[in-house]
Amino acid sequence: MSYQLKTKAQSESGAAKGSAAVTSTVASVIADVRERGDAAVREYSQKFDNWSPSDFRLTQEQVKEIVAGVPAQVLDDIRAVQNNVRAFAEHQLNSIREFEVETMPGVFLGQKHLPVTAVGAYVPGGRYPLLASAHMTVLTAKVAGVSRVTACTPPIRGEIPGATVAAMHFAGADEILLLGGVQAVAALAVGTETIKPVDMLAGPGNAYVAEAKRQLFGEVGIDLFAGPTEILVIADHTADPFLVAVDLLSQAEHGPDSPAILITTSESLGQAVLGHIDRLLPGMPTKDFAGPAWRDHGQIHVVEDLDAAWPLADAFAAEHVEVLTANPRQALSAMHNYGALFLGEGTCVSYGDKVIGTNHTLPTRGAARYTGGLWVGKFLRTITYQEVTNEESSAALGELCGRAARAEFFEGHARSGDIRLARHTGSLPDWATAAIHA
Repeated sequence: MSYQLKTKAQSESGAAKGSAAVTSTVASVIADVRERGDAAVREYSQKFDNWSPSDFRLTQEQVKEIVAGVPAQVLDDIRAVQNNVRAFAEHQLNSIREFEVETMPGVFLGQKHLPVTAVGAYVPGGRYPLLASAHMTVLTAKVAGVSRVTACTPPIRGEIPGATVAAMHFAGADEILLLGGVQAVAALAVGTETIKPVDMLAGPGNAYVAEAKRQLFGEVGIDLFAGPTEILVIADHTADPFLVAVDLLSQAEHGPDSPAILITTSESLGQAVLGHIDRLLPGMPTKDFAGPAWRDHGQIHVVEDLDAAWPLADAFAAEHVEVLTANPRQALSAMHNYGALFLGEGTCVSYGDKVIGTNHTLPTRGAARYTGGLWVGKFLRTITYQEVTNEESSAALGELCGRAARAEFFEGHARSGDIRLARHTGSLPDWATAAIHA
């Protein structure tokens, strides 16, 4: 038995139309940047951001000057957060094992991990200067061993976002571009006269940036297909309804299309959360985003017990899942589909977004069913190698390869195996004898 106290509003009739417009606009900008390079990038930057400096790339002297103008407390906080992110990324890196095994006498198979050579890290501006995105993309790529990270961020209302530049610099960015939007993503992917192309794009952005990454995927790698941020809270009768309400709104403020969902075993808690949200929203400085998000994308589900809560939560496959129950660690074995778990009232999604050290670039729109979020391994390519030094083993593999390949009608593959078998036996197969004496 389950029912909803609050259902998602059906006010999305223009979504498909808007998406088509975004797709068309993005395709046009990418094609123009591909055709005209720097000239197109400069025109779009002037048009969308009123920004057209002599060079979008900051010099080391400019970076130092910008960082020097950032308040000391902000710089200290950036360093503290990046220490957390770096430590976790290094633990992840140390968990990835290279190996070499001898599977047969003289048959050596191995695995190693090579970092992507060049990454473009997009750090959004727009509504907010998202410093944390610099930590999550630039720093994680550098821990993975990426040799060139080009970080870009747009100016905010014509101003240089000093704290964002400091974050990208401290994270280890090799180049910093004051450039945003589709024009930045396209320039990084295809290259221009002054911007070297990268192998992979990482970092969140608005609908246009996300669409640009989607269209460029294949030509370059990307981290994730990202949509609006999401929060799902699982709460039982032990949870604090005021805390639940605050946490739901903390993610709703990202934008008017951000889902905020509560699954609870307690109807009275659900009713209390509704009341707190009604009282909290009017006083929120970000109510213009949080209000529509809660109105159009907020949900409260009441279920009979936690055994019913876990599968319902899995069906959402939400980006962020807070578990505010008497035994929150139960979720580690009970749940399967989520971007990140936040267990107990001592932590929250905002910690993951901003400070705790785990990566905040996570799957949205149900993608947690098949992928995890950004991590150090996303910037690594797992490479295999093989070596056969024992002639008898090579012959045995050659004989097997001949049969296996002919079962698939791949005669050329089979002959590669035949000839190695023949080197061991000293007896050429008929096809080889015929070819030699032709």
